Parts: sequence; C-alpha cells; structure tokens
Amino acid sequence: MDSTHNPRLRSFVPVAAESHFPIQNLPYGVFRRDDQEQPRVGVAIGDMILDLALLEARGFFPDAGWGEASVFRQPSLKRLMALGRPAWREARSIISRLLSAEEATLRDDQELRRSALVPMQAAELFLPAEIGDYTDFYSSREHATNVGTMFRGKDNALPPNYLWMPIGYHGRASSVVLSGTDLYRPCGQTKSDDAAAPVFGPSRMVDFELEMGFFVGPGNALGRPIPAAEAPEHIFGMVLVNDWSARDIQKWEYVPLGPFLAKNFGTSISPWVVTAEALEPFRCAGPAQDPPPLPYLRTTGDQAFDVHLEVGLQSAAMDRPHVICRSNFRYLYWSMCQQLAHHTATGCNVRPGDLMASGTISGPTPDSYGSLLELAWRGERPIQLGNGETRKFIADGDRVTMTGWCQGDGYRVGFGEVTGRILPALGG
Repeated sequence: MDSTHNPRLRSFVPVAAESHFPIQNLPYGVFRRDDQEQPRVGVAIGDMILDLALLEARGFFPDAGWGEASVFRQPSLKRLMALGRPAWREARSIISRLLSAEEATLRDDQELRRSALVPMQAAELFLPAEIGDYTDFYSSREHATNVGTMFRGKDNALPPNYLWMPIGYHGRASSVVLSGTDLYRPCGQTKSDDAAAPVFGPSRMVDFELEMGFFVGPGNALGRPIPAAEAPEHIFGMVLVNDWSARDIQKWEYVPLGPFLAKNFGTSISPWVVTAEALEPFRCAGPAQDPPPLPYLRTTGDQAFDVHLEVGLQSAAMDRPHVICRSNFRYLYWSMCQQLAHHTATGCNVRPGDLMASGTISGPTPDSYGSLLELAWRGERPIQLGNGETRKFIADGDRVTMTGWCQGDGYRVGFGEVTGRILPALGG
C-alpha cells in the first residue's frame, strides 16, 4: 500500500463520513460544466468534481509520464486508460497530494479552487469511454447453479464446462448507457411451453442483473494472449453494471448460440470508474476453485475484492427504493484476471475502453441473489416491496438502483450508483 491508501489521509474538500468519494478513492469520470461545450476528465471528491483538464493545462502533471499530449482534456478516459499502470499511479499520487488537507497549492489558492472544483449538481456526466467491445461473463457459481436448477434440475444445474473456464458472450456495445437513462420494454419472440408457435410482442419477464464490470487499459496485439499473471497491468478500473435481461425472449432464443435480443436492448453502467489502485486495500480471497484451473488460468494471491452491493426497486407508486438484494463481489467464482486471460487465450486483441462485465453476482443466501429471476424464483415466489406491492419481474415504471462500496477504517471507497427505469414498449 502507498500513501494514497492511508486511512488517516483527509482532503481540504469537505467529505461526509459515508460519502463514496473520499480522498482514498479518486474515481475518474467525464463531465461538462453548464457553461462548457467540451466534455473533459475529472475526479470525484465528496460532492465536487476536480477538473483535471484545467489542472493539466496549468502544468500540474509534468512528470506523469504521458509526454506533451493532453490526457484529461478529452471527452473520454481512453487516452488515460491506454497509458498503463506507472502513469496511472503517478497521476493518482499527484491528484492525492493536491487534494490533501496538508498541501497548500490548491487549498490556499482561492481563484484556482473556484475554477478547478465543480459541484456535481452543476455538471453533466457522460459515459467514461467510447466502448468498442463489450463482453458479459457468467462468473457467479451460485447464480449459475440457481438458474441451472430452475431449467435443468438440481442434478444437472451447472454446465459441464463451468468449473473449467469463465463462460461469456459478446454483448452489444452500442446500447451500453449511462446511469439515469430510461429504457423501453423490449419486444421480441416468445413461446410458452404448450404453444404450437411463437408470438411477437413486449417481454413480460424483464429483469435486472446485478453485475460489476472492468475497463481494459493497455490492450494486446492480435495473436498475443494476456497471461493471467500479467492481467492486472491491463485492468484500469471498475464500474457498477445492470445488464438488463428479457427472460422470456432469452428462453426461446438462446439455444444454440446464447443470449441475443434478450440482452441487447440496454446495459446500464455507473459514471465513476474506481481504479484498480483504489481497490487494493480491499483485496481478498475468492471462492476455492476445485478442480484446479488449467495452467493458463492459474493465479496466485488474493484475486477478489470485498465490495458490498445492494439493489433497490422503486415502483411508480413509491417515493424511495426498497432494498431487495444485498450481495458481494467476492462471491464470483472466476476473477477478473482469469476472465481477461481466457478472453485473450485465442490471441483475441482487446483495446483501451473495452468493457467486461462479471455476470450476475449472487451470493449463498436467498437475500443475496442478484436477479428477480432468482429472488422470485422464476415468478413462483413473488417478492414484496415496502408499500405492499409484489413483483415477479420488472413492471413498467419501475426504477432499479444499484450501489456498492468497500468499507475502510472510517471511510468508504464507493462506486456511487447505477439507476434506470423501464418504460412501456414502443411497439409490438
């Protein structure tokens, strides 16, 4: 651990005890002031955004290792992501020092503070990067077991390859949207078990999926896999992910090639990217892997992170979300390093800004299941909301909000939230 992880470190910017964005975090995002046209890169600190483009223009990052090209005066984090870990660490060190309560440079310069610190409420947020490729994994053994039990029976719950490799599929990058974006109920083909033919219309089984995702930093050349041991050098940071799903469309379409229309209508992500460096104090062991992975997937040391996760559902008749799930990122059977190593094992090249999601994160208890499919057990056990309403799946007007944080000694390193609402279908 370095000085940026010190639990006693404090910023001169006021930060509430339960804020997700203390000085130990420093997540990156892309924002625009009300009076600015060009989005730019900033860091969240408490309820403020530190304008890194402005500080870069004034010469505060001379030794960060990226030469003369602007990194922060960009509408995306991709240039920063491409630089690699040494530059990330140097930038984090500079930002931490500038925000420290012990450092006078920014603290005592009233004009610079007014220019460089932007209230979050006065800023518009954007996707952190133009996402070139999006891959969704299936890395929670508990989730895979629950779903397999529903559809194939308890004795045949896990696919035969599940304990040997991280299963995944390519998603649709164009429909990855920023938190706060409402989505229309998708239409597609569905077929009931006793019907002679399918029908086309709005999905009746829209669901959320509690996930986290990581952004790729430096990529790899086509034909050259990324070894699991080197994967941390290629992982920039993480966001919350709600990979919305239409379960009835998926049931009919997924054989033999897997999810398609059931998943491509929208994937919501949180705006602030929590860096891998900020998560280091919260590294922990993941589940034991038995049988041992094949050599190309083997890792050493703790590969999971202790991230507490919650899901709230708010109907149109409610004034606040009702928490329906509490889970943890540490439950995932396959780690991010293993996911990236497997993804590139063929020589597939990944690029800065590519997004890879974990798959639904379910824990060992019913209240930790990361989807309504599991929480309401395929609709057979409807869940009850705080106002007495019940849900089997998402209704029109329902808003789903996910949040997550790592709990430190007197501070939190959090991800903010990802939220979205399902609107009535446009057609069908």
